[in-house]
Amino acid sequence: MDFYSGICYNTDMTDYLAGIRGGETGEKFSAFYALLSEYNQKVNLTRITGREECDIKHFFDSLAGEKYFPQGAECLEVGSGGGFPSVPLMIWRHDLSFVLVESVGKKCAFLERAVSELGLNARVVNGRAEELARLPGYREKFDVCCARAVARLNTLAEYCVPFVKPGGVFIAYKGNAAEEIEEAANAFRILGARLERAEQFELPEGAGERTVVVAEKTAPTPAAYPRGRGRERSKPL
Repeated sequence: MDFYSGICYNTDMTDYLAGIRGGETGEKFSAFYALLSEYNQKVNLTRITGREECDIKHFFDSLAGEKYFPQGAECLEVGSGGGFPSVPLMIWRHDLSFVLVESVGKKCAFLERAVSELGLNARVVNGRAEELARLPGYREKFDVCCARAVARLNTLAEYCVPFVKPGGVFIAYKGNAAEEIEEAANAFRILGARLERAEQFELPEGAGERTVVVAEKTAPTPAAYPRGRGRERSKPL
């Protein structure tokens, strides 16, 4: 497919791993990892518990889409969970601000503590994306809406695209996404989005293949979406 752009992690992406493991930025990643490990004893935030594996499969992976976030972007993350990709992005990019949307209260408590202790420019909202996206204070108010490991791309687009203002972008972090991208074409069309690119890359140290999917918001999303009542998952566009 001609919208695919493969990369073998370039100089900038190599720098991510150095920043995660050293210097002032590395100290913040260490503090985040310690907090993640503490809360993971009480709340199921991640199955990845070792520091080196977390560096690559969570922190590096989160930063891999960093270049698609415009300078000073106001962002919203759907299904924040353990704070990926939002927290690593804010550690790396102080210009970014986030609204972190999470439906599980215990995970919200973790996110609130992470935001406070790491000094991040973020606000945590305990709520459901399909409900918040209908509210005037949230609908089409953000430069970027992103998500990682929440749902298949057609369902995820219905959750996320309504938050994005025209001209903004929806960014999805995926594994091998070729089938999902084909599947989501109708959803993008209905929701007022256009696939801009899907960038494939290999995680360091043979940790697997990933894809960052970027879609531009080209027109206002029709008022009927998101549909709610679980229809985004049970009857995807």
